[in-house]
Parts: sequence; structure tokens; C-alpha cells
Amino acid sequence: MAAAAHAAPAQAAPATPPAVFARCAVCHDATKGGPDKIGPNLHGVFGKKGGEGKFHFSAPFKAAKLKLDEATLDKWIEAPMTMVPGTAMAFPGIKDPAKRKEIVEYLKTLR
Repeated sequence: MAAAAHAAPAQAAPATPPAVFARCAVCHDATKGGPDKIGPNLHGVFGKKGGEGKFHFSAPFKAAKLKLDEATLDKWIEAPMTMVPGTAMAFPGIKDPAKRKEIVEYLKTLR
């Protein structure tokens, strides 16, 4: 029984993406170690600084120096081209706040 107290915690299974994430998955992978596609891999993106990593981000996106927290990601998913004019992310956005929240909550699990 003492050995069980020292056992490593079990890793949680990856979260199941919400149905709305299919719109993101057209351009983004979200698996750990997965490839960049048209857009960068989104695994581990929550809480990071936008534009970091090996992906070739647009100059306007890098210059924006966004902290990818809950509020910023919500605004970004709503209207990326409005939030960062000149971004390479040619996506009209998701207007439904509940759908955006589903995506942000999912991204938070990918650590």
C-alpha cells in the first residue's frame, strides 16, 4: 500500500475536441508533437506569447506580441483579421461566444 502512495500520477487522456474545433482543424493540428499545417500546431499554445516557435508567423502577428490567454484567444477567434490587421490568418472568425469558449477551454487542456 505504501508503494501506491509514491506511484506517479496517471496522465489524463487528451481532451476530445469540441465539434466546432473542426473549423480550426482545417488549418491547425492540435496533437502533441504534431505537424504545423497551414497554421501552427495549437498544442500547448494557451498561455504562451503569440508568434513564438518554429512556425513562420506573419510580421503583424509577431509584432502584436499577444499573450495567448483566455480573453485574448476569445477575441482572436472572434475576429483575427480585425484584431491583428495584416495577419496571414484569413479566417472570418466565430461570432458565437459559447462556441469560442468551447475552443478556448479545449486549448487550455492541451498542455
